Amino acid sequence: MTTPMIIGMLMMFTFNIVDTLFISFLGTDPLTAISFTFPVGFTILSLAIGLGIGASAVVAKYLGRGEIERAKEAATVINYISATMASLMIVLCWIFLDEIFRLLGAGDDMLVLIREFMVVWLPGSLLIVCMMTGNAILRAGGNTKTPSMLMAFAGFSNAVLDPLLIFGLGPFPALGIQGAAWATVISWAMAFAYLYRLLIFKQEMISRKFPSPEVMATSGREMLRIGIPAAGANMMTPIAAGVMTAIAAGFGNSAVAAFGVGGRIEPIATLLVLAISTSLPPLISQNYGAGHVSRVAEAYRIAIRFVLVWQLLIYGVLALLAPVIAEVFSDDPEVISTIRLFLWILPLGYGMQGVIILTNSSLNALHQPMSALWLSIARFFVFYVPLAWLGSVYFGLWGFFGGAVAGNLLMGLISLAAFNRAVNAELRLQEKAA
Repeated sequence: MTTPMIIGMLMMFTFNIVDTLFISFLGTDPLTAISFTFPVGFTILSLAIGLGIGASAVVAKYLGRGEIERAKEAATVINYISATMASLMIVLCWIFLDEIFRLLGAGDDMLVLIREFMVVWLPGSLLIVCMMTGNAILRAGGNTKTPSMLMAFAGFSNAVLDPLLIFGLGPFPALGIQGAAWATVISWAMAFAYLYRLLIFKQEMISRKFPSPEVMATSGREMLRIGIPAAGANMMTPIAAGVMTAIAAGFGNSAVAAFGVGGRIEPIATLLVLAISTSLPPLISQNYGAGHVSRVAEAYRIAIRFVLVWQLLIYGVLALLAPVIAEVFSDDPEVISTIRLFLWILPLGYGMQGVIILTNSSLNALHQPMSALWLSIARFFVFYVPLAWLGSVYFGLWGFFGGAVAGNLLMGLISLAAFNRAVNAELRLQEKAA
């Protein structure tokens, strides 16, 4: 299940980096502005991922039990709920747009560019929320090929549209930073149209009829019990990124621009972790639903070992290529220096960061979303952000990045212990029942 997801996510994240590269050609200010938008954008995307986790866990559980009609009812309800919740968040972001970005440290000059981008991107983000939910429903049934193809298509079309709309090639107008937003939204719209045609008309996983109040209440409650804490846990990442961006802003716009570039490289560096985190939960949910807890524990252990070794290799590659990567994205000496520092230090913690991500997704699949939520809160607001802030106070940018690594290392150890405790508790329950 993981291989198709790796291919799809690799293409999507690669084209996202291309997106950032095109914006960097406009200058340091547009690159800084787009870096400020990452925490807000990722907050909405994290809501989508969290709701998708809830969707996958509920639908996969019913499919594992052979209750096909219940799975279809749940999938239909989940789509309505996801769209409604995303719409509410988008409206709130729209109303408080200036206040949010001022909190992140953006000045008036940056706000002009940020508004130009977000006025298009923000309404269009509803499409990506619905798309993520739809992809989660497909993955719950074991279909990872279609979601990966859709992600690859969206990324590719975004990369093709970027130069046309940013720089105004051929008959297209030169829209600058807003062109990047339009390229993203148009690519999402095309992928969304194909996905929901498949779900509604071909696979019939989503009904064209509005669900009854009873079905809405039952399936909605079950999904939200997992989806809301999962969304909350996932949203800790962009919220923490917002705080980290504000800390970086204290070192100047160049530091924010570099931090934003590093933030776009990170998903590529942790690609395997992210792919496994979407493929592992359906496997865990189906085995959990069938009562095979020992298989759950074994799948988790194999994934963790592999990720730790893989991320160590990735660190070596990034550390070696850091000077080259930095110069691709900027000709500003300060930005180049900070990107290099980011790539030499922060990826050291990606292995344990992978442990945290896989533990959270596995706990959600075991229908223990509150445990995952508390782990996320502890990671970001007890370890990651506080240690990064302390490091920045005493050691500058070096300490800022080093503190973040220390936070990931400590929280990774705690996450391992938390999952082992959860699995052992399930095994004891099975022994008592037997």
